Amino acid sequence: MAITGSGSLAISLSVFVISAAFLPKGAAETVTVEGQNLATDNVSVIEGEMATISCRVKNNDDSVIQLLNPNRQTIYFKDVRPLKDSRFQLVNFSDNELRVSLSNVSLSDEGRYVCQLYTDPPQEAYADITVLVPPGSPIIESREDVVSEGNETELTCTAIGSKPAASIRWMKGEEELTGETTVEETYDRMFTVSSRVRFSVTKEDDGVPVDCIIDHPAVKDLLAQRHLEVLYKPEVKIVVTYPEGLTREGDNLDLTCIAEGKPHPHQINWLRVDEDVPPHAVVTGSDLYIENLNKSYNGTYRCVASNAVGEAYDDYILYVYDSRAGEGAPQKIDHAVIGGVVAVVMFAILCALIVLGRYFARHKGTYFTHEAKGADDAADADTAIINAEGGHNNTDEKKEYYI
Repeated sequence: MAITGSGSLAISLSVFVISAAFLPKGAAETVTVEGQNLATDNVSVIEGEMATISCRVKNNDDSVIQLLNPNRQTIYFKDVRPLKDSRFQLVNFSDNELRVSLSNVSLSDEGRYVCQLYTDPPQEAYADITVLVPPGSPIIESREDVVSEGNETELTCTAIGSKPAASIRWMKGEEELTGETTVEETYDRMFTVSSRVRFSVTKEDDGVPVDCIIDHPAVKDLLAQRHLEVLYKPEVKIVVTYPEGLTREGDNLDLTCIAEGKPHPHQINWLRVDEDVPPHAVVTGSDLYIENLNKSYNGTYRCVASNAVGEAYDDYILYVYDSRAGEGAPQKIDHAVIGGVVAVVMFAILCALIVLGRYFARHKGTYFTHEAKGADDAADADTAIINAEGGHNNTDEKKEYYI
């Protein structure tokens, strides 16, 4: 206990919650008495935690201050504690503040506390303490453990023993659901809250979590979760294992029936719609095998799968072609390869044309040059022609003789 100075004091109430899990919002609200220098706070505190009661006074004139409980019993008179409740401890006493801690707060501590300043006339400031009680762990229950697709299910979530009453929200996966809420007040202003939600399910809901989320000022991240278990009829698909292309006379046919459901299909049957299955067809589990096909086997073949929820089927239409069907069909052409070859050929032709053009142009110019050689110096036209054609002078000229 520490005592420093003297003078008029004031008392204010505040709460420090020493728990990371419980963080009440708006824990303190300052209350100031108008026309006075006395101030105090309204406080929300979680049951079992500690409150710090602090009274503030400005410009004190050595007036005496005391703190009273809701029954107007004196807790502290200056720095002396007349009340024999050891949960109250002096934290600080000075000219401007009297601060007292209250540990292990209970519902019985809730009420209006009084800071009283002995002036003329006396001044009072009031601090309302509200005790918050978090709910227990929520309980989520289902009307049935498993539900079949298309049917309605019902879930109930209960939050027991909270103050004030908790609120409940529902989430199915990422979807928010709307529930019907019932609030019941029990004892000591405690509340039990229940919420009920109903919805129809599909096979896509199988395994989806449903969350019951509790909202309360004294607690965070409080929820209960339940995963839906949905039964649904099989999903059926027929896969052609052989052949890969056309079904021709003389070929064999191999079909596989793939069926998935919950529970797993306990029975898979093959049949031919409106006709009997060929006598030599072989059914092995989910496979149907027919050898040496002929056109009399044409028709619709059906795979039927069933479980406790229901049954479903898939159809395969068989059409048997002639044994030589498709043989005259052109081979599959790779248009990309053909396009590439054509492009290369066209490029080669273009290059050849360019080279030939340049060659002819060059030789054509040489011809005209030779044709004109010696023409400028000729004495007459005949000489010019002779010089241009042969490029030789008259001395090389051949002569003819007649005998």
